[in-house]
Amino acid sequence: MKKHAFAWLCVAAALSLAAQNPPAPAASAPAPAGATHPSKVGVIEIQNAILNTKDGQKAQAEFQARFDPTQKELEKKAAEIKDLQDKLQRGGAAMADAAKQDLQRSIESKTKSYNREVEDARAEMQQEQQKVLQDLEGRMEQVIDKYAQTNGYAVIIDVSNPQTPVMYASSQVNITKDIVDAYDKMNPSSAPAAPKPAATPLAPPKPAATPKKQP
Repeated sequence: MKKHAFAWLCVAAALSLAAQNPPAPAASAPAPAGATHPSKVGVIEIQNAILNTKDGQKAQAEFQARFDPTQKELEKKAAEIKDLQDKLQRGGAAMADAAKQDLQRSIESKTKSYNREVEDARAEMQQEQQKVLQDLEGRMEQVIDKYAQTNGYAVIIDVSNPQTPVMYASSQVNITKDIVDAYDKMNPSSAPAAPKPAATPLAPPKPAATPKKQP
């Protein structure tokens, strides 16, 4: 748990006062009957957990509905550029120089505009993804914290990150599904989204390189 700076100052003041006026030794109180220290270790694939909650599925469906039109529009523009490139390659030798230059300029202009729109769309998607994930991660952390305390976990490790230094973990200590169920139980207001394919990162096809001008 995070401790505020004020709390640390209070602790420091209390320690200083105790050093000046040490209390008389007292017999330590016995531990409550049945009290145990958390000792269990679990692993979780946090990304899969978030995406498989009802909130995560709903967010994916909304994300896809929002950005599908942009994806299709970019794919359409990429196909138009490819058609112009094919036209230039097929008839370049027979075309008049003026017509060939006009076609090349059109390809270059459309490609430049297309690349700019792709970058803008990717930036917007990443910003929206980050916003949604931050909200879901905040709620997921509360669920994990409560689950760990209730079930006696001392450590829960996220193994969805490839940089996690975990070489092996038994499936018996994987609590991903349990956390998904606990999240949905703690957040029952979200209804399941209609079945839709999961949203995929924006990756429109790139047009082929513009042919070099022939001498």
